[in-house]
Amino acid sequence: MARQPAFSHDISGFSDLFEAVAANIAQVVQGKDDVVQLALLCLLAEGHLLIEDVPGVGKTSLAKALAASLECEWHRIQFTPDLLPSDVTGVNVFNRATGGFEFRPGGVFAEIVLADEINRASPRTQSALLEAMEERQVTVDTTTYELPAPFMVIATQNPIEHQGTYPLPDSQLDRFLMRIDMGYPARAAEISILETHAKVDPVHEIGPVATARDVEEMIAVARDVHVASVIKGYIVDLATASRRHPLVALGMSPRASLALQRAARARAASVGRDYVIPDDVKALAGPVLSHRITLSAEAEMSGTAVSEVLAAVVATVAVPAGRTTTR
Repeated sequence: MARQPAFSHDISGFSDLFEAVAANIAQVVQGKDDVVQLALLCLLAEGHLLIEDVPGVGKTSLAKALAASLECEWHRIQFTPDLLPSDVTGVNVFNRATGGFEFRPGGVFAEIVLADEINRASPRTQSALLEAMEERQVTVDTTTYELPAPFMVIATQNPIEHQGTYPLPDSQLDRFLMRIDMGYPARAAEISILETHAKVDPVHEIGPVATARDVEEMIAVARDVHVASVIKGYIVDLATASRRHPLVALGMSPRASLALQRAARARAASVGRDYVIPDDVKALAGPVLSHRITLSAEAEMSGTAVSEVLAAVVATVAVPAGRTTTR
């Protein structure tokens, strides 16, 4: 595919380039337009993505297609119980030729990093990734190395196989802006997959439609999207309602509120708006908050799903009726 015109540094240009990148990825990840858009929104909101789903539904293809569409370097780290923190961050190696130590970067040094089956690694290795995700840097032997920009971790975990796994602690789950499920494709989409993936890998057939610099500029545009006071109040009211819900043991934190605001800004820009509306917040409540809310023991014993509780929380909070464009 031919490269699209350069990013025009405004909301209209943001929306056009967003659609171009999403359409390019959709050639590889077919029938999952909503997943593709959420992954892009996560990147443009400066977040990381956790995909919890069974093997073979396109998690790796999504990461590869995203990197290929953005002309970004991508690395895959296969998390296993014997994976060491240095395999993730890098290590200092003695160079006989120079008589000194030199740093060899680990797998995390790329714009797009696929952390495959992250819950199979030990807590120590998981924590090595934590600093990179939060601080966008790694420290090896007291020396700090900056990670490339943009930087996004797409982590996967298998929800049905728990033997030999180390569940992610709440502190690390909170570092992911969104958690989503890929899900199985619809019948027509799966037939299309059989046709397009039969001879060649579609990832090798697509070309970049944007650069890493374009992504950084789109992130800057998303930061400037206006969030009116009534919308900020709406987000805070959602947080308060989640903390007071009888089936919730641990509700939204202030970090969760900030994450929801960032994601809502990116969503508004993706459809050509320079201001956030309540629908932006409501549409992203599930992927942004589902892994940040801990249900009570009573709710877990009764089999209540987090999605049900979130829907109930959103339903109890009045949608603001004031102006959302006032600056």
